[in-house]
Amino acid sequence: MASSLRLTVGRIRGPFRSLRNFTSASESASSFQRVAYVTLFTLTAGVGVVYYFDSRAAIHRYLIAPVIRNLLDPESGHKLAVSALESGFAPRDMFPDDERLKIELWGQTLSNPIGLAAGFDKDGRAVDGLFNLGFGWVEVGSVTPKPQPGNPRPRVFHLPEDSALINRYGFPSQGHVSVLSHLRARLPTFPSTTEDGLASLRQGRLLAINLGKNKESQPESPDDFISGVHAFAPYADVLVINVSSPNTPGLRCVWLQGLQKRDLLVHLLCSVVQARDETSASSMRRPKLVLKISPDLDSDGMDDIADAVGTVKGGIDGVIVSNTTVQRPAHLRGANHAEQGGLSGSPLLPLALNVVRGLRKRLPAEVPIIGCGGISSGADALAFAQAGATCIQLYTAFGYDGAGICRRIKDELTEELTRTDTTWRTIVEQAVRENAAASPQSASVQQLVRQAEEIQVLLNDLEERMRRDALAQA
Repeated sequence: MASSLRLTVGRIRGPFRSLRNFTSASESASSFQRVAYVTLFTLTAGVGVVYYFDSRAAIHRYLIAPVIRNLLDPESGHKLAVSALESGFAPRDMFPDDERLKIELWGQTLSNPIGLAAGFDKDGRAVDGLFNLGFGWVEVGSVTPKPQPGNPRPRVFHLPEDSALINRYGFPSQGHVSVLSHLRARLPTFPSTTEDGLASLRQGRLLAINLGKNKESQPESPDDFISGVHAFAPYADVLVINVSSPNTPGLRCVWLQGLQKRDLLVHLLCSVVQARDETSASSMRRPKLVLKISPDLDSDGMDDIADAVGTVKGGIDGVIVSNTTVQRPAHLRGANHAEQGGLSGSPLLPLALNVVRGLRKRLPAEVPIIGCGGISSGADALAFAQAGATCIQLYTAFGYDGAGICRRIKDELTEELTRTDTTWRTIVEQAVRENAAASPQSASVQQLVRQAEEIQVLLNDLEERMRRDALAQA
């Protein structure tokens, strides 16, 4: 009986012992999972904090950007980047700009001279995300009056061996109405008085809108640009007249300058100046008008640009040099180098610098030049300043290096300016002073001085003859 009872109790205890063991094992597994989850969360949060607050965005430059380039085609990667910046899930430049980087432009003091060129945020969706990266100038567009899809895909091609890009987008645009809705959505309900009335809504920063033409529009007509000026003048600090895209019929081709030819350009510029002035009469904003030109201009082409800008006196406030090039340097190694479209990136740098130098000699000091083309370092930026460019813009290098490139170039510039004990503004002013053409007013004064000197010579000659005659009579 006793043995039967012990056997029964043993049978009862067995399941309870197994249950305790199972419970203990489950608790151990749960503890391990909790530790694993906490560790994973901590690491993820840590990486997120580093990503968000690392102004040079090293994670993005060395990890995220290469992965995106390898997993996605160029255009899909581009769209993903715009969406990330629009959502706010992107790094920020957390540091103030060094005083040595300040530059005066159109009466505004910019905290730094580095801008983002048109082509990245075509529809104005990520303006504030881009300003958060530290740019002193963000340019939206190109924007066309009517929506258009642009050219068929594929239309963007990487040349990583050359740090270059070829695109034949053909102005894909959501059109004026859609882009205006994006720009209006960022305006505060109760405007602050701390932004000095800037459309950027940021002190020391400028917002530019790049205006383009619809593909089906008459090539020589200024109507699309006039429409753009009327639409965007109240929402921009700068309006950019883009006459240099190689992917839109009539703007530019290899053999003709298109709208960059003098007579057509003068008509266009007079039209957009009149449209800007008409809009400004009923608005509190009078945006600057800037012309964007090609890097493929020869000497005669640069003469035409300078002559047209000078003809429209007081109307055109600056020139951007340059857009993409249709040239294909012999040293290109990328497999896509023969693709049709505009080439940008490092191979563009010497071409753009050449036009900056040539145009600087042809334009008066009061017409600033914004340099754009192949800039990827502080040294590149300084080369443009030394050539007479007041500010510079990035595009292709931003796509390759990612969100931290603006801060990286600013740090490189600050280091070099500190080493040489100078400032960006000093370098620009010296280059402009030494190379800029005489302004019309200065030319008039110089002509008067020359005439006065000639009159003085004649008077001296007359006085000498009278003296000799007097001696002869004596």
